[in-house]
Amino acid sequence: MASLSDNFNSPSPSSQIQILNINWFQKQPHGNDEVSLTMNITADLQSLFTWNTKQVFVFLAAEYETLKNSLNQVSLWDAIIPTKEHAKFWVQTANKYRFVDQGSNLRGKEFNLTLHWHVMPKTGKMFVDKLVMSGFRLPEEYR
Repeated sequence: MASLSDNFNSPSPSSQIQILNINWFQKQPHGNDEVSLTMNITADLQSLFTWNTKQVFVFLAAEYETLKNSLNQVSLWDAIIPTKEHAKFWVQTANKYRFVDQGSNLRGKEFNLTLHWHVMPKTGKMFVDKLVMSGFRLPEEYR
């Protein structure tokens, strides 16, 4: 019953992603596109924390459409946020995980960067949500 009080929390998380550099954009020998990005990730997820929050798992995904798939989702970075005090952060990082498309679909591709989070409670059900940031585009040519 105590975990029901989490339903009265109205979180208002915020985030901003800035792509600082495309480190490389290449076609792999077996034909897949690969991208390495350097990004600034700024977020304030403090409002996700209540008395019942054990930790928050957060990840940043590149999301885009291709003719073959209506949703391609590639995880670029993740973190576990253990406390409310750590939930307001700024990090400059290259993608932690490889940004690879199964094919050569990324040249000139528009994509979203989506910050997903999973709030892991001490008791009760897990809460998941996301913030979608649009307006990103990859170059037309490999480099």
